[in-house]
Amino acid sequence: MTDTANTSGAQCGCLTPEQLRILREHGTERPGSSPLNNEKRAGEYRCAGCGTPLFRSGTKYESGSGWPSFFDAIPGAIGTTTDTSHGMTRTEVHCAHCNGHLGHVFPDGPPPTGLRYCMNGLALTFVPRDGAS
Repeated sequence: MTDTANTSGAQCGCLTPEQLRILREHGTERPGSSPLNNEKRAGEYRCAGCGTPLFRSGTKYESGSGWPSFFDAIPGAIGTTTDTSHGMTRTEVHCAHCNGHLGHVFPDGPPPTGLRYCMNGLALTFVPRDGAS
């Protein structure tokens, strides 16, 4: 499959085979394997497939799930579909721009939304806010 999404890894051919498996084939990375689990700087998380901003660092929290988790997304940045794979019904989250698979959203998150966007770290890139250390 040729990927023609806009500004990031996919267009320059920089996506790894594992990122392509997650974003385009609805794969999942191993829990606890993403360096983004430990990312604490201010900034935004973008789609690794096209560069679309998806989540702000202020919505990230430690869910204990093993994947980067957020309680809210940037308005209009994501879409959802029903996922019935693996013998269960879940809500899949994808990038609204390139339709790349990001992860799933669950109704067990913290206030104020009560949502847990459980994302594959390889489906995201982190862009620190200017001056964030």
